[in-house]
Amino acid sequence: MDGKELHGKWEQVRGFVQEFWGELTGSDLDYIAGERHRLVGKLEEKYGMSREEAESKVDEIADRL
Repeated sequence: MDGKELHGKWEQVRGFVQEFWGELTGSDLDYIAGERHRLVGKLEEKYGMSREEAESKVDEIADRL
């Protein structure tokens, strides 16, 4: 799922993302607003992931959806 698809499906994906990454708050999800680069950045910040790891995790979730 590329950034455009994530943005378009954000309301559907939002709950799944919060369930999968429980440390992301409602405010975090409002900030992310379906922007892939923001989600990657928050995963780096909250979970201490490298950029590559965070991108891989986002891709993994996208594949499940």
